[in-house]
Amino acid sequence: MKKVLFAAFESLPFIKTGGLADVVYALPKALDKEKFEVRVVIPLFKKIKERYYDSLYFVDHIYVNSGYINEEANIYSCFNEGIEYLMIENDRFFYRDEIYGFNDDVQRFCFFNVAVMEMMIKLDYYPDIIHTHDYHTAVIPALCKLRYNAIEAIRNIKHVFTIHNLVYQGIYDKQVLFDYLAFEYRYYEDGTIRFNDSCNFMKIGIVTADVVTTVSKTYAYEIQSPQFGENLDVILRYRKDDLYGIVNGIDESLFDPATDKIAQNYTIRNYLKGKAANKASLQRELGLAEDPDALLVGMVSRLTFQKGAELLAQTYNEMLSRHVQIVVLGTGESKYEYAFRMMEDQHRGQAVFYCGYNEALAHSIYAGIDMLLMPSLFEPCGISQLIAMRYGTLPLVRETGGLKDTVEPYNWYEKTGRGFTFGPYNAWDMMQVFNIAYDLYFNNPKDWRNLMRNAMNYDVSFEKSAREYEDLYTRVLER
Repeated sequence: MKKVLFAAFESLPFIKTGGLADVVYALPKALDKEKFEVRVVIPLFKKIKERYYDSLYFVDHIYVNSGYINEEANIYSCFNEGIEYLMIENDRFFYRDEIYGFNDDVQRFCFFNVAVMEMMIKLDYYPDIIHTHDYHTAVIPALCKLRYNAIEAIRNIKHVFTIHNLVYQGIYDKQVLFDYLAFEYRYYEDGTIRFNDSCNFMKIGIVTADVVTTVSKTYAYEIQSPQFGENLDVILRYRKDDLYGIVNGIDESLFDPATDKIAQNYTIRNYLKGKAANKASLQRELGLAEDPDALLVGMVSRLTFQKGAELLAQTYNEMLSRHVQIVVLGTGESKYEYAFRMMEDQHRGQAVFYCGYNEALAHSIYAGIDMLLMPSLFEPCGISQLIAMRYGTLPLVRETGGLKDTVEPYNWYEKTGRGFTFGPYNAWDMMQVFNIAYDLYFNNPKDWRNLMRNAMNYDVSFEKSAREYEDLYTRVLER
């Protein structure tokens, strides 16, 4: 049995800010337990301590000496759904109300990366593979190969590094490499840990990991281009033979219309009745007109340009001039929050904007709306479209990244598909496809119902992704 250590800055069920936490939670559970022994290591944040501290048990104490960082830390452990979670406690860096957004984030990231190394040594635990996630833990492969390589057990570890979103790279002054990570200057001189005379955690992970993965095949291809490569496309093309795209799944136990806490549970056998009941409940809850025939469109998203909020802001008046209702759940850039407040004010009873995030309401929206709008400029994988299909809600998405890989567009001739897609990022192209969906909903309900069934039958679980990762782990270990 091979040992795999997942290293990340967040994971459900303990703490979450985005889709990274979903993956770090769901993928270890889906891996074959007879082939892989999986552990997860994350920081012990304030919110975790407040809620779970009584269920943790003390493992050991470590010292982290790394340049100007000289800190002590405790290692705690707990089991959740068959997976052991190791948590590194240091109140100076982690006992805070939020996970990210502090002036000393770079020190916090460096401390955690080095603490993982010291934890392995103290516990005499050396996994066969360390699977690191995003820039927060991207330095671990370099630490193993360049700083702790005198220890044979560490030198022999293989490394898989997953890019969840290339936009966020961890770019800092070059002194970080020496002041907090204690790398030798020669690795900066030869370019291994240098990027444009600075420190770039993402670049270090891409260069030093044995293989690099990202969260969809299309995104793996896109980020090798200048348009989506975020200034790392040359390096990604250099590593193209070791770059893999594996589409994420979702935890079907968390998103299951048959068991979820929604107005009425349903399966594919009674989805029409279930969807209708949840639609009516959602309309009542949000103060929309209780109209079973209206096309109820929803967006559950961060409100940023990347997520296509701009396109909805440009077109909601045109949409709402028809037999359409809109609900938006999310928060983000102030200009989009303002636009959607105006939408609600101008179309009372027909449009609602919930500024913020509410997990229970999000589930009700997925179950109650007819169509999910997700017109992202770019989308490494995307989770909302997977959840929507699980609930029989048809996604309307732009053909990018994981959206292109998971949403098969409606084909009128072959009567196939599980949603709607458009190409160029502009409001006109989006509305052309919206018009097709609108016409189908009102004038061809039989095909609409077929698409709903296709969506619910689509495998959105992590099982397929887990098998691909297992194959990748096996190939890496054979090198």
